[in-house]
Amino acid sequence: MARGDLTNHEWAVLAPLLPAQPVRGGRWRDHREIINAICWVKRTGSPWRDLPERYGSWKTAHGRFSRWAADGTWARLKAHVIALAELDDGIVWNVQVDATIVRAHQHAAGARKGGSREESRAAQAIGRSRGGLTTKIHTLADGRGRSLATRITPGQAADTRQLIPLLGQVRVPRPGGVGRPRTRPDSLTGDKAYSSRANRTALRGKGITTVIPEPNDQIANRKRRGRRGGRPPTFDPVAYRRRNQVERGFNRRKHWRGLATRYDKLAANFQATLDLVETLDWLRAVPDNQDPRDRT
Repeated sequence: MARGDLTNHEWAVLAPLLPAQPVRGGRWRDHREIINAICWVKRTGSPWRDLPERYGSWKTAHGRFSRWAADGTWARLKAHVIALAELDDGIVWNVQVDATIVRAHQHAAGARKGGSREESRAAQAIGRSRGGLTTKIHTLADGRGRSLATRITPGQAADTRQLIPLLGQVRVPRPGGVGRPRTRPDSLTGDKAYSSRANRTALRGKGITTVIPEPNDQIANRKRRGRRGGRPPTFDPVAYRRRNQVERGFNRRKHWRGLATRYDKLAANFQATLDLVETLDWLRAVPDNQDPRDRT
């Protein structure tokens, strides 16, 4: 088995969610072999045409990846492994939010069919900033840095406006399927970029403990208004110092070169790449201080 290929345990978890394979007709490449091929391309950042012969035809791998991106298969796989983690009480609901920027490879800038170049870039979540053509990944992660919700935007998009939409994406089924899905974390930690009045009001309305520092300009404005400025928000510096898990999660996912540098032209395909990598991040998570080689 090549490095990065699915283990027997990972395949057993994912297989029931994949589309049924035809029992009649022409030759059909096994789903497990195709996922291994896709993982090789995304992990190395290589062109599809460079896929090693042991994985079969690159056209088959690319076609199935794109088809599953369009029909939501990759998103369903991610939702499934998150639900399994909740079933095992494996989700740390002290969540953290942050964003990271990936630079789009130059060929990804040409993804357009009609319309202006700027309209195409906006539709495909590629934005031009001082760093060039960039895409920003916004993530709401659990206390171990594993993504509960992810959004992609152009690189110049403001972080603060993505917090409430990210929270709106969180819907984790309860163990046994009894009751409504869980949508509310116990606490949320973020940096000063998320310290807007709208965010704090929304979090307070949901009963979520907020661990977000107050920027200096907001402190000065509150003090200038006197009693009308209200009380300073509560802040736990000890909890804030543990805000490195979301950064660690970004670092793990950026080991995949196809994600660290955006080679996908279409936003739907790049989101599918994220879903695949984040699914495996959940499956391959190990407790702190444990050697990943100890996994079975």
